[in-house]
Amino acid sequence: MALCCAISNEVPEQPVISPVSGHIFERRLIEKFIQENGTDPIANEKLSVDMLIPVKTSAIVKPRPPSATSIPAILKSLQDEWDAVMLHSFTLRQQLQTARQELSHALYQHDAACRVIARLIKEVTAAREALATLKPQAGLTAAVPGYNAPAPNPSIAADAGPESASQPAEEAVMSDDIIKKLQDKATLLTAERKKRGKTVPEGLASSEDIRNYRQLASHTGLHSASVPGILAVDVCLRDTSRIVTGGNDKNAVVFNKDTEQVMAILKGHTKKVTSVIYHPEEELVITASPDNTIRVWGITTASCGQIIRAHDAPVTGISLHATGDYLLSCSTDMYWAFSDIRTGRILTKVAEKSGQMSSALTCAQFHPDGLIFGTGTDDSVIKIWDLKERTNVANFQGHQGQITSISFSENGYYLATSAEDSVVRLWDLRKLKNFKTLQLEDNYQVKGLSFDQSGTYLAVAGSDVRVYLCKQWSELAVFNDHTAAATGVRFGHNSTFITSVSMDRSVKFFGPVE
Repeated sequence: MALCCAISNEVPEQPVISPVSGHIFERRLIEKFIQENGTDPIANEKLSVDMLIPVKTSAIVKPRPPSATSIPAILKSLQDEWDAVMLHSFTLRQQLQTARQELSHALYQHDAACRVIARLIKEVTAAREALATLKPQAGLTAAVPGYNAPAPNPSIAADAGPESASQPAEEAVMSDDIIKKLQDKATLLTAERKKRGKTVPEGLASSEDIRNYRQLASHTGLHSASVPGILAVDVCLRDTSRIVTGGNDKNAVVFNKDTEQVMAILKGHTKKVTSVIYHPEEELVITASPDNTIRVWGITTASCGQIIRAHDAPVTGISLHATGDYLLSCSTDMYWAFSDIRTGRILTKVAEKSGQMSSALTCAQFHPDGLIFGTGTDDSVIKIWDLKERTNVANFQGHQGQITSISFSENGYYLATSAEDSVVRLWDLRKLKNFKTLQLEDNYQVKGLSFDQSGTYLAVAGSDVRVYLCKQWSELAVFNDHTAAATGVRFGHNSTFITSVSMDRSVKFFGPVE
């Protein structure tokens, strides 16, 4: 029910009740009446403003004025609304144009800043490389806190100067001290191998365990997605939860599989990283690239401590000596080199001297004792070398196509080799003959071979990943989890897991499913 003022007979905006007569009034009208008469307008009895009782009501919606009921008035209202909308739209367009100009200016500034930063980074990298070249002996000391690089041997310093990277073959000669160090280490390793004998290491995964291995994890974010492909992998022998990978994106990445964390990203190569080595005893990583350089990195600082320039062409293979101080490298320049990773000096650099044309070297690896090593060539030959004498002591022939990988067994007797002929050959180093051939499917691309630390299993990376039981040479497992060719494979401690990398940019781990 609507309220009505007893004076104006209209709906009051601020209704009040007179306690004398009980009628409702508009506050402004009743207050004016009381000021003039001092009584209630209905009961004519005495009434004051303080006695009025306010009434709470909802807001009153006034009807549209009569002017908005005619057609011309409605058209005028619509025209006014249209004009207001057009003015508002014009204002928004002006604001949008201003915002676009500001954004364009900000983008140009950002692009200019990125170019400046990229130029400065390039200059800093070039300066660091120049410093590492000029001061090779200080490199690893700066890269690895607490590491004391040994003083260079005087005979080495005399034979391998700053220009050693381009020096002719045979100029650098290993000193007697180095040869004695290599011989002592080989004697020690041979004695340890005889002590181990034929006993199986405690905790080694059984062949049945490996048959039941399944994929445990897959990581695809370690290397750049814009330049896909991981080309090399190695596992730290001291802590096999740590691995290092080399990729097409010119970087090497140190990764912890247990914590699933990247420990370091090693940037510095100007071309893809094709070979990686995780030092077995120190926080060092060694990488090689077709940019003709070998780099030694400190993991804790993710910085390059040493650049070894032993070759004039792409480096195709590297192998660390058992002493942990020397590195074997090979290249398409047809030379193999033996270098000191502490000083970056080339201790010897050799190419085969024979009546035949020398061939480009495609891979290299030390024998477990460290006194001999093998190299693969692009003309299908595996060559065995005596390190002390720097002579080619044996050649293995039988493959067709470029040699892609070689691997010595820990027992020191077997050598596994692969080429572009879809075959893995096993050689007996005592009898110098091929005693087993693993024929794979046609067009199977073998990219990597790896024995486990006990010499019990052999892993093959290629179109898939396969594991064989040594001596019986029976196939234990095949992993087809990669979507592209696998390029490298390694065993974990006691073969409790297997890791592989692929051109599909993934690092995969295989092991027992709990």
